[in-house]
Amino acid sequence: MRVLILLLCLLGAPAMACGPDSDCAVENGTYRIRLPDAPPQGAILFAHGYRGTAEGIMGNAALERMARDLGVVLVALQSAGEDWAIPDAPSEGRRPARDEVAYVQAVKADVVDRFGMDPERFMLAGFSAGGMMVWNAACKAGDAFAVFVPLSGTFWKGPPATCPTGAVIWHFHGTADAVVPVAGRQIGPARQGDVNAVLAMYRNDRSLHDAVPAPVDDLDCARGEGADAMLQYCLHPGGHTFDAGWLARVWRATFDG
Repeated sequence: MRVLILLLCLLGAPAMACGPDSDCAVENGTYRIRLPDAPPQGAILFAHGYRGTAEGIMGNAALERMARDLGVVLVALQSAGEDWAIPDAPSEGRRPARDEVAYVQAVKADVVDRFGMDPERFMLAGFSAGGMMVWNAACKAGDAFAVFVPLSGTFWKGPPATCPTGAVIWHFHGTADAVVPVAGRQIGPARQGDVNAVLAMYRNDRSLHDAVPAPVDDLDCARGEGADAMLQYCLHPGGHTFDAGWLARVWRATFDG
């Protein structure tokens, strides 16, 4: 009798909801999510760096505080292996093959459906290898997010010949970054691309006007705009790092400005 009662209780109990400490599943991966106390103002999807995890992003106090202050949902994306499936990367062919753009779009759709979010108020951001993934997503699905924020990340080998979709992009990079240098670097048979070449490609491909200074506090920024795209490039004097406050600035400029 006790066993029967226990089984009935278990069957009647709701399934544990996913959140900051448990995975949400989509067809081609998982993610974690932290909801604000009040009705959310939108969502920031964040891609971790090389060998990072969604769990680690959820444990980042600066990102948590930033999301709470903005009143937005923080979504931590999770690579299928220790790195994102980025074209021309050294790990290409040695990590699980996955269409990262399809994965990101699946996560966004799941967040919209599961949590009743406004699909027009989504930002995609990522650091280092996650920033590289963000650049690839911006060039393949520029209309999927209101704004893309690559932090210290670029294309491997070099930029694509074209970005088929226009997007609003804010790129942040440190002039003293030795992990992903602005000028790129050789890693075995592979080479990280030159950030300036990527920016030039995007400006030319999307017919952006010449970049004009757009100072933002302690950052050296320049902005170029076109009919269906915008690129703001911000340099800071540091190394391979980012400030969660930069995401807050982009969010406010995009949705509150």
